[in-house]
Amino acid sequence: MDLRAVARRAMFEGSLKPDFSPAALAEAARLDEAAAGRAAADLRDLRAPLWVSIDNDDSLDLDQLSVAEALPDGGAKIFVAIADVDALVEEGSAIDAHARTNTTSVYTAAQIFPMLPERLSTDLTSLREGVDRAAIVIETRVRPDGTITDCAVYRAVVRNHAKLAYNGVAAWLDGTSPAPERVSAVPGVAEQLRLQDGVARQLRKRRFEHGALSLETLEARAVFDDGALADLVPDARNRAKDLIEDFMIAANGASARFLDERGFPSIRRVLRSPERWAKIVDLAQSLGEKLPGEPSNAALQAFLDKRREADPARFVDLSVSVVKLLGRGEYALDLPRRAAPGHFALALRDYTHSTAPNRRFPDLITQRLLKAALSDQAPLYSPGELSALATHCTEQEDHATKVERRVRKSAAALLLSSRIGERFEAFVTGASEKGTWVRIDHPAAEGRVVRGFQGLDVGDRVAVELVHTDFERGFVDFARAGAK
Repeated sequence: MDLRAVARRAMFEGSLKPDFSPAALAEAARLDEAAAGRAAADLRDLRAPLWVSIDNDDSLDLDQLSVAEALPDGGAKIFVAIADVDALVEEGSAIDAHARTNTTSVYTAAQIFPMLPERLSTDLTSLREGVDRAAIVIETRVRPDGTITDCAVYRAVVRNHAKLAYNGVAAWLDGTSPAPERVSAVPGVAEQLRLQDGVARQLRKRRFEHGALSLETLEARAVFDDGALADLVPDARNRAKDLIEDFMIAANGASARFLDERGFPSIRRVLRSPERWAKIVDLAQSLGEKLPGEPSNAALQAFLDKRREADPARFVDLSVSVVKLLGRGEYALDLPRRAAPGHFALALRDYTHSTAPNRRFPDLITQRLLKAALSDQAPLYSPGELSALATHCTEQEDHATKVERRVRKSAAALLLSSRIGERFEAFVTGASEKGTWVRIDHPAAEGRVVRGFQGLDVGDRVAVELVHTDFERGFVDFARAGAK
């Protein structure tokens, strides 16, 4: 069973290119460390601060670094350095054309389909440990109550002093594990991380006070043993992921405001006020809670907080249901000094994507706009072109999500193919005329109940028996235990 073949087929079906053109690969081959050095020449020298990266254990396409500085009033300055991908990826080049077509890296259980050739994304435009790299730095001042005040954007040369991973940092911050090796090895990094963690908590608290939603989703991460797929495990949130998320939200908001203040059009990341709010109201009512007739961030967050406390075991599934009803985020043109649609779940008016230019094309577009504004040049893209790109990026992101989901389903079918007849404890995640679906934990997979689904409802616990898998189509079928 060839999972990579499934992934490649899904890429083609989703209008995504799994391979780079010969021209793009030739362009990448001509680039070297000297080119990266020239990109960093004559920039503000910010190599000395204790910049660190925190990402997945196996990530090499490092887009951002962070560092913080405590202030006498109890607040802090936070700095986010974003890899200057535009310095090596020329607009209109063959590499740029591939990135513009796919618009995103696609991460599947079979393989990664990077937006940029790995010569760039994991090397020359990656903020790797111990090398000097050109970056866009976004500096924000945070008051003790988590309010963001002054923001600044500028170019600089930076150096990553410690490449860290989410799980190791989170366990150390929680006090359940010793400090990761790089934290102990680099003087000052431990204190720096604790400072960043404290500022992130201030930012998060303030955002929730303004109506941001504390939603959770359940994504499965593939685990390999000697190159073979061994398991799918839940990729849970943790304290280090929250830290990076809080810093990136602050940086993305600052980028959006910076462009708006300079009269530049931009691509915003928006989540509109939910059209299916009535369905969310019905969901709350089914749980004995009441929501107002009109969309309200604060009321929805209060409901989520209450349900998390009342039934923590089922909260993730409730949260996933709410996420589906809120609808998907999208990219949209924003013209200067006009009211943007905003992001409902983050409770923000000004928000863009700017912090992952190795992985997302909208971030590369934003980076080019930021650099043009910094050098007093005209925007590289017209409003009409930005509007078309926003629509295209939204469509390709949807395609990429479907590819990832499709491969994850085939991976689950592959892992379960030898376990026909086994019983599992399951959780009902969907029940409608279209079918009844359940989730099992080991491996983390979802399947359809094809027999004995009568009377089951979302949130029910049920024993099921695996009756069928289809690797090619990604089907996993269950029967309710004891059902004929």
